Amino acid sequence: MPRRVSDQYRTAFVTGASSGLGGAFAEMLLAEGVRVWGTARDPARVAGLVPRHPGQFTPVGLDLADAAAAERVFLAAEKVAGGFDLVINNAGYGVFGAFAETDFAVWQAQLEAILAATLRLAHAAVRGMRARNRGCLVNVSSLAVEFPLPFMSGYNAAKAGLSAFSESLLMETRGTNLTVIDFRPGDYRTAFNQAMPSTVSAQLPADPRRTRVWRILESNLAAAPAPARAAADLRRALIRGRSGTVRSGSFFQARLAPLFARMAPDAGRRFVAAWYFGLR
Repeated sequence: MPRRVSDQYRTAFVTGASSGLGGAFAEMLLAEGVRVWGTARDPARVAGLVPRHPGQFTPVGLDLADAAAAERVFLAAEKVAGGFDLVINNAGYGVFGAFAETDFAVWQAQLEAILAATLRLAHAAVRGMRARNRGCLVNVSSLAVEFPLPFMSGYNAAKAGLSAFSESLLMETRGTNLTVIDFRPGDYRTAFNQAMPSTVSAQLPADPRRTRVWRILESNLAAAPAPARAAADLRRALIRGRSGTVRSGSFFQARLAPLFARMAPDAGRRFVAAWYFGLR
């Protein structure tokens, strides 16, 4: 078994590398000797990694709001890199709000960015990997696939679609030298909530239930593990070199809760979720 990630993957493309999980993934890969192209909507936000890792890190400006432009950026970087052995689709964002009370354009933009644009990047990445007959695609989904979050319907739908796509591609690539990982993180101590669109402040006063759920989500993030744990979980999966689903997070979220979900009937699971978020 390889001892370092760079024993298997020499070059990596990581979206959303400016902070949070994406930043932790990029730092882990750089520490493992991998050459990393890390993206942010503003490349200045990742430029700080350049002097710390001279010749090893390349900042890239990429915005998933324009899928066609994002694909062109990826292909240009891929040409410079001589091909990417590892592509981590991590970029995304949350929107918190009641489904019907939020303008549908908000949900559509989220689905297009997190799902459609990510699939477009995956399409370009897998084509290159198949041509080179090697590579690993990591799609960062969420445990919200298994435990949907109230008032985050667009995020839940996008991440569920991304996991379903990973499962499809996992079957298509069986027997090849391509690896597909559906990485499902739970809560991590990041600025995820603070980066949500302003629909939160606009809607919270209107419904005490939303206020209650928002406070629970905030509390969970404050008590969650640091992103370095997610990077360590991904590192183990990459060194293992097998396709599949990787759940990451606290012991409760990543181990006990999925076990309960598999054993409990749907009605029981929904009752517990509603009770937890005070939506009884």
